[in-house]
Amino acid sequence: MSRASTRCALALLAALALPAAAAEPPLRGTGDLGVVIERAAGRVQVVDTTARTSLATIAGLGDLSHASVVFSRDGRYAYVFGRDGGLTKVDLLAHRIERRVQQAGNSIGGAISQDGRVVAAQNYVPGGVRLFDAASLELLADLPASPGPDGTPSKVVGLADAPGGRFVAALFDAGEIWVIDAAQPRAPKVTKFGGVGRQPYDGLVTPDGRWYIAGLFGEDGLALLDLWHPERGVRRILDRYGRGDERLPVYKMPHLRGWAVAGGYAYLPAIGRNEVLVVDTRDWREVARVAVAGQPVFAIARPDARQVWVNFALPDNGSVQVIDTETRTVAATLAPGRAVLHMEFTPRGEAVWISARDDDKVVVYDTATLLPVRTLPAASPSGIFFTARAARMGF
Repeated sequence: MSRASTRCALALLAALALPAAAAEPPLRGTGDLGVVIERAAGRVQVVDTTARTSLATIAGLGDLSHASVVFSRDGRYAYVFGRDGGLTKVDLLAHRIERRVQQAGNSIGGAISQDGRVVAAQNYVPGGVRLFDAASLELLADLPASPGPDGTPSKVVGLADAPGGRFVAALFDAGEIWVIDAAQPRAPKVTKFGGVGRQPYDGLVTPDGRWYIAGLFGEDGLALLDLWHPERGVRRILDRYGRGDERLPVYKMPHLRGWAVAGGYAYLPAIGRNEVLVVDTRDWREVARVAVAGQPVFAIARPDARQVWVNFALPDNGSVQVIDTETRTVAATLAPGRAVLHMEFTPRGEAVWISARDDDKVVVYDTATLLPVRTLPAASPSGIFFTARAARMGF
């Protein structure tokens, strides 16, 4: 073959290779990525919070009716916990499922360790906590739950990561709080705290990682554990928090996740009340109550602590209210759509994404003007989770 023929052949091969190279996803970071749960379809959308657009849809994640998500430290992988007990590792850059395990029969969430090496799943059936290798999803440890009053293993709720390679969780039926030292994840150490109260239903770790707070469904008040000094045990705070004297029916459990800690005050949804409680985090005393449109489900703080956004249970779940944290009053009432299930702020808080399940859409609001700036279609959207969570405790 002549030199000219050789050059032509090489040029042809290069041309044939171009489409394959062009098909590769472009290089990009992960800091402005996120996922939207499409609960009815068992899918997630990968979204770009800068361009405010959907990048891809990934199917095959099972029952996502109460799905939650945590992220790898580099923000590349989303770990999706399905209601059916499935744990799915999703590659946000390649837009595919990396690994999936069916780890339980019924599960409502999980957490990832401080160093990003261990993923923990909290389970209803069988009750308990399971630890997995974040890279391979290999099972590292299985921690069965204490039994409830009927002798069956307790449902586990409120699982959160904490400093020191620990996880903290609440046991709904057993009335316990567990602190799990997972520094040696194949041989974790569990410290159990009793006397928590009846039916702890959810929990949060404060942004500084010091306090774990469990809400109580079975009685008024909350349970507080100092993670700096766990030897001091659990103490009760806000004895009148909750349903109090006016026992309204509860159509959807309030959620304590969302870091509703703003300017040294915690904003907590009240069980069975049309109120958000304001609590001084220095002494955990109630300092105010903000009357809102209905029974709050989520109360989440904008990253700069200037606003707290609140959504509601039926029959008020088409509204979102914005609390001004300076005046502790409702500054605006918005109507994003039917059945608002979740809200998520962009990392610096210039926008908030809101899912309206029954209208099959996600609405993006400008948090300065309180006006909608983008609407994205989504099939029965519920949870919205951004990769900024990878750098935050308690998520």
